[in-house]
Amino acid sequence: MTSIYQRALGADFDRLHPRIRERFTLTSDARRAAIGRGTMAEVWRGRFYTLPFLRVGTWRNIMFPEHGRDVPFEIENWAYRDALGRETVTWLRTFHTRRTRRFDAYMIYSERRGRIVDYMGTHQHLAVDIALAVDERGGLRLRSGAQRFYEGPVAFRFPLFFSGVADVCEWFDDTTGRYRIDVAVMNPVWGRLFGYRGSFDVEWIDVPDGPPPGVRPKRTEARE
Repeated sequence: MTSIYQRALGADFDRLHPRIRERFTLTSDARRAAIGRGTMAEVWRGRFYTLPFLRVGTWRNIMFPEHGRDVPFEIENWAYRDALGRETVTWLRTFHTRRTRRFDAYMIYSERRGRIVDYMGTHQHLAVDIALAVDERGGLRLRSGAQRFYEGPVAFRFPLFFSGVADVCEWFDDTTGRYRIDVAVMNPVWGRLFGYRGSFDVEWIDVPDGPPPGVRPKRTEARE
């Protein structure tokens, strides 16, 4: 099976660093999961007026107001078929700040949109278009685009005035033998909202029965 990232990148997928390429070939057929553990050198947040927005995000595991340095971190990448039969890859991130926080995302490849769509949070209320590119280090860069809010019969394009644009870079550092990640979420009006940077190692585990309970979202959104 071709991974959702291979489909989105096409021929550019082969330009990825071998260790990055390995991580992003993850599919449900492989019955494997990548569990990353490391330290974020910095977890930062925007100025005081961004705090209400970040606190709202904690309700559904989408960003949070805590910040700090040398923060223990885990990232869980599981692949499975969701209730609609769509190949899905999780980005379940746990940050052990003074209060443990989660930042959850569930990615699919949308045939209709011709790109990755990232469902944010435990209930997949926010669907975000993701553009992928390969950087000069052979790393993967993800940049968010249009955002749509879905809840019951309610559906609307989420204005960026109340949200942010995420720029995610993940690459493999041959010098240290570790994966590195740098994430920044910015708002065109309010400036810096949230971000983190650091490094981690990855352990591959076999999951013959698929992801364990608690990995899948509490709600699956059909609309892309």
